[in-house]
Amino acid sequence: MALGATFFLAIQYVAEVGWSAVIKRPLEAMGQSLPVAGIIMIVILAFGGRSLYHWMEEGITDPNAPNYDAILAGKSAFLNPLFFWIRVILYFAIWSYFARFFRSNSLQMDASPNVAAYLKNRRFAAAFLVLFAVTESLMSWDFIMSLESHWYSTLFAWYTFAGFFVTSLAALAFIVTYLQHRGYLKEVSEHHLHDIGKFMFAFSIFWTYLWFCQFMLIWYSNISEEITYFMLRQDHYRGIWLAAFFINFIAPFLILMTRDAKRKKYLLMFMSAVIFIGHWLDFYIMVVPGSMVTASHHATAHAGAGAHGGHELIYGSIGLMEIGTTIGFLGLFAYITQLYLSKSPLVVKHHPMMEESLHHAI
Repeated sequence: MALGATFFLAIQYVAEVGWSAVIKRPLEAMGQSLPVAGIIMIVILAFGGRSLYHWMEEGITDPNAPNYDAILAGKSAFLNPLFFWIRVILYFAIWSYFARFFRSNSLQMDASPNVAAYLKNRRFAAAFLVLFAVTESLMSWDFIMSLESHWYSTLFAWYTFAGFFVTSLAALAFIVTYLQHRGYLKEVSEHHLHDIGKFMFAFSIFWTYLWFCQFMLIWYSNISEEITYFMLRQDHYRGIWLAAFFINFIAPFLILMTRDAKRKKYLLMFMSAVIFIGHWLDFYIMVVPGSMVTASHHATAHAGAGAHGGHELIYGSIGLMEIGTTIGFLGLFAYITQLYLSKSPLVVKHHPMMEESLHHAI
């Protein structure tokens, strides 16, 4: 959500968008979670990386080792611990730097009507978008696709982006409508909510398009190294897999299509929660089956394949731990966002396009 908000903020600067001037502070505040998320992710990978990623196992690329994997040996130029850690640190360093930079220059606009800070943000936003295109793609391969390191999809980076970006838009809609409910952000009108709702609807359809394309092309080609990804999910996670699809497509399609629905504050807030749950399920289905396969590999390696007559797959489920950790991380994100919202005016004082935003009407 923090990365998607920073990306959306950069888009507003590069495209010189006027309507969004009144919602830039919530976007800036959402992005300030990136350094904390980076620290948490680094800790998780440092202590649990070998339990999550099969390609990190000792000897996996050594032809003389009993667990040698020729496919992973062929990918070792990219999938190796040193290069992986360099990329991980660079991801969060780049994202965190730009999130802080945009906010710092935005705060300078409050102090002076000079447009220099705005122009600087616009220039740096263009650089960020180039870096984002590269780092987001690599991140999706590193953190998620390499959980099942034999499998690959050329659509996966786009698919991952669509999922977390529409979740960021949902979080933005929820924050803006909640602030309005509490009597803040009076500058935001139903026209601004309509635009946010249009983005939520559009990227929900875009996500659906990518979901179908990835599935259809792999199903149609029926190549063994590709279909294992969907076979695992159809055979053992079918309920969650289909629920994610229908929630993320049917609910926005039926509810957010009309003009009036996008302008109703509480309906938009409700749909934000629905989209968050739907894409939580989607990321669950992207992550957990692959991590369970890795756990099965470790269990077999420790117990010995002959102990139970062969390899036995471990399956995940949604329980109190999954729900509890989600609430915990969501609470941390909400706390950081609220903390930064409270440190500055909720609307940029001298934004050069503020008048356009205040009179925005569609």
